[in-house]
Amino acid sequence: MSEQLKQILIEKFKRHNARVAILGMGYVGLPLAVVFAEAGFSVTGIDPDARKIELLNKGTSYIPDVTTETVAKLVKAGKLKATTDFSVLKDMDAVSICVPTPLRKTGDPDMSFIISAIEQLARYMHKGMVVVLESSTYPGTTREVLLPKLGEEKGLKVGEDWFLAFSPERVDPGREDFTTLNTPKVAGGITAACSEVTAAWYGAAIQKVHMVSTAEAAEMAKLLENTFRMINIGLVNELAIPSTGAQGWHVRADGRGRVGGDRGRRHQALWLHEVHAGAGAGGALHPD
Repeated sequence: MSEQLKQILIEKFKRHNARVAILGMGYVGLPLAVVFAEAGFSVTGIDPDARKIELLNKGTSYIPDVTTETVAKLVKAGKLKATTDFSVLKDMDAVSICVPTPLRKTGDPDMSFIISAIEQLARYMHKGMVVVLESSTYPGTTREVLLPKLGEEKGLKVGEDWFLAFSPERVDPGREDFTTLNTPKVAGGITAACSEVTAAWYGAAIQKVHMVSTAEAAEMAKLLENTFRMINIGLVNELAIPSTGAQGWHVRADGRGRVGGDRGRRHQALWLHEVHAGAGAGGALHPD
């Protein structure tokens, strides 16, 4: 029966007739909902913010990366709708959790939004459902927090009755060259079957999906990516401080990543990731 449930779900993704729900319709959830809807899935966005729901159902976008024209077209076609009513989850095949995880003053993530989302979802869990957490969090969250609440306490066996994975959001607001559609998607399941189902779901809408060995590996990938960005933002900002004399170095990276300047031209094998100075390190996913 477990293999049958998996194959039924995968077949739904292949046919693009799976019913998809997105929990959290912010700057991560709305673009993801649009990508799935444009791929032909019937998508329901769920958010407790009634203002967002009203705007979406009118065909209006409130996210700069998603145009009102796009939202209106999908709403009119019946591919995208929104609600504050979590009970619709009882009819869903696939659920992506895209709620915020802001940092507390102590530097640790505020898990209250994730906890609230899974408590609502737990009320409507059923066999044959796949759940993917996208919210940025610490390694272990998917297995330690979601698995007990959504599966074990419901008598559902993960990888057989239902499927669970982590796939970190990689949204870079304002970019037009890399969007939710074409930014490579990293994901890892709790079991091999969970990974297989997740790959079938996301692969049906997103151009490139890279599956890793476990949910923890996917969680760590996001943490590493954020750490890389934080360190490099801090580094290039320090070099941009006039007192360092860095302005006279004329150091840059060209489009292929090589070091620029006279020394760069003599040492073409030396590669760098291009980084530009900005307002400062920190932000929604970084400590200030």
